[in-house]
Amino acid sequence: MSALMPLPPLPRHESTGAALDLIFIEGLTIPTVIGIHHSELHDPQPVRVDLAAGLPRSGACDSDRIGDTIDYSVLRERLHRLFAEHQVQLLEALAEEIARITVCEFGAHWVRVALAKPRKFDDLQAVGVAIERRADDFNGAASRARAPARVLSLIGEGMVPGKK
Repeated sequence: MSALMPLPPLPRHESTGAALDLIFIEGLTIPTVIGIHHSELHDPQPVRVDLAAGLPRSGACDSDRIGDTIDYSVLRERLHRLFAEHQVQLLEALAEEIARITVCEFGAHWVRVALAKPRKFDDLQAVGVAIERRADDFNGAASRARAPARVLSLIGEGMVPGKK
């Protein structure tokens, strides 16, 4: 992993204590409009993403099936969509949303997200933020994210002819 995300010992599962398997994306650079200064609010600038997501002993180790792990190509596509659609100004808020997506949409138990604006200033390589989150940090968010689908399901019950 890069200097932006030094890897300490592997994170541990919160209840079993077993080391988590990591799936990572390193050096993904996506242009986006983000920042608080006038010069940042109109033109996209590159933002580098380094992400590590932990799963307890990935089922793919035994099954050799992509459905038993996080498909990093699908996660990459999701990050591209987020960077095109987000409405946040701060890297911290964008990192939090990436962490939420990785946990709530992709099933990670732990995630570390580092975002950097490379060459933001002439006298340094990058500025940025790094956060770590666990699934427990999003329990309320995960249930709220599923709530609208359940409400729509309840509303739609009985509206299909021939179904009760």
